[in-house]
Amino acid sequence: MDPVSHTLTGFVLSKTITKHKALIITFLIFSLLPDIDLLLRIHSTELFLNYHRGITHGVMASFLLPLIPAFILRVKTGFFKTYFLAFLAYGMHIFLDFTNQYGIKILSPFDWGSYDLSLTFIIDPYVVLPLLLAVILSIKFKKQAKLFYVLSLIFITIYIGVKAYLKVEARDFLKQKIEAHQYRVYPMPNDFLRWWFVARFSDEYITGCVDLFGKRIYIDSRYKIKNDDLILKSKESESVKSLLNFAKHPAAEIKKEGDTIIVVWRELSYGFLPNDRFTAKVWIKETSQGYKITNTKLKI
Repeated sequence: MDPVSHTLTGFVLSKTITKHKALIITFLIFSLLPDIDLLLRIHSTELFLNYHRGITHGVMASFLLPLIPAFILRVKTGFFKTYFLAFLAYGMHIFLDFTNQYGIKILSPFDWGSYDLSLTFIIDPYVVLPLLLAVILSIKFKKQAKLFYVLSLIFITIYIGVKAYLKVEARDFLKQKIEAHQYRVYPMPNDFLRWWFVARFSDEYITGCVDLFGKRIYIDSRYKIKNDDLILKSKESESVKSLLNFAKHPAAEIKKEGDTIIVVWRELSYGFLPNDRFTAKVWIKETSQGYKITNTKLKI
């Protein structure tokens, strides 16, 4: 989820549970703390893609880091109460990120595999707006503030449950219409009833949209699974290595610009996004010594 969603969730949930200012501040900090790994992007996009939502989103961090405010505030607010609220805030952040298709490496540093529910988009108005409305109403109707907070949290819980049901429906409908070896469906921005899909055959990916309202399947693109010399050469690039480490459905295609060859890698689960998001481009020239990588670009 985006920082606004995490901030609003932290504020609403903390105000529902406690009135102590120190605990509310602690809750807000820990509802944002897992995303401290965003600083990795200052170093490089490759490092960010490799390790974002890694250790700071892992089980070990969620148990260890709340010990810090619990120890500092042990006299003022109580060790166990502070620890529980910090742990709850941290865990809520991890759970919300877990609902995105981006996924989290929840078992890192012991296992760097990414896990996800693929139910909500990173910026989801059906999560942000109920929380924002609850905060606005609580300012005008202070006596009913807790009621508004609780109702917004109940709405989000039901919303995520409904998305889980619709995801199963979309996948089942896709399996009826397309015969493939593997099926995956992903949430699309601001939409209940349309889901992006990636279907894999032995030598081909098909991407498109499942429309549950219109009961139709729209095919967007087809990608042949290739493994020729140019594609193998492009895998030497750090940009491609990072994307392949992240991607669930990577596919490469070869383009030519004059005497330069461009290998474009795409993460197909994000194929509905504009502007070539989640792609790695590798520029290759053929020389007397063989193929040589001249430039790379990773875009997320």
